[in-house]
Amino acid sequence: MNQICLVEDEHKVAAFICKGLEEHGYKITTAKDGAAATELLQASKFNLFILDVMLPDINGIELCRQIRLADTKTPILMLTALDQIQNKVAGLKAGADDYLVKPFHFSELLARIEALLRRQMITTTDEHTLVFDDLKLDTWSNIVERAGQQITLTAKEYTLLELFMRNPNKILSREYIGEQVWKIDFDTGTNFIDVYVNYLRKKIEKGFKGKLIHTVIGMGYILRGDK
Repeated sequence: MNQICLVEDEHKVAAFICKGLEEHGYKITTAKDGAAATELLQASKFNLFILDVMLPDINGIELCRQIRLADTKTPILMLTALDQIQNKVAGLKAGADDYLVKPFHFSELLARIEALLRRQMITTTDEHTLVFDDLKLDTWSNIVERAGQQITLTAKEYTLLELFMRNPNKILSREYIGEQVWKIDFDTGTNFIDVYVNYLRKKIEKGFKGKLIHTVIGMGYILRGDK
């Protein structure tokens, strides 16, 4: 059973989330502020964290940053009533994996949780090697291989591929890719992200069996097995 730590000071919101997730088989442990959450982190191990940004003591972004100092792997989902892009970027830079703006539909929360937990299923041969299907990326040597054949990538292509491999089976919007790879806000009037994705596709797919990077029309791109 996946164990989730929910840090939320609004009782009604916390009760709504707990009830829904427990009905779907998750075990939920709650904390109403950062201090209580810190105690939980020292005593228990979780599969996923859900952090509200606006907490009564330290804010969720700072709590996220503290979690990441000790735990680089467990997924973190931020909840906030603040939908400005700068707030989302701050959370992602602090180490969050995803961001959900209140109010939200429970079905969307559940889908995001399921997507984040699937990320943990990615095969790792060691602490610095990512593997998806027959594609392998070594974050120490920066060597990329598919089906045992080494692939030469530019610096940005490599960073883009690493982003996909750390987020398998998850739709990445062009805005998110722009923030993570180029550290910029995506300009909808340009297509340079699509161009780079196509460059990467050609290098990791041409001559190999099966597509890996798929277009989700109107939403972005996803790394998944060819179906």
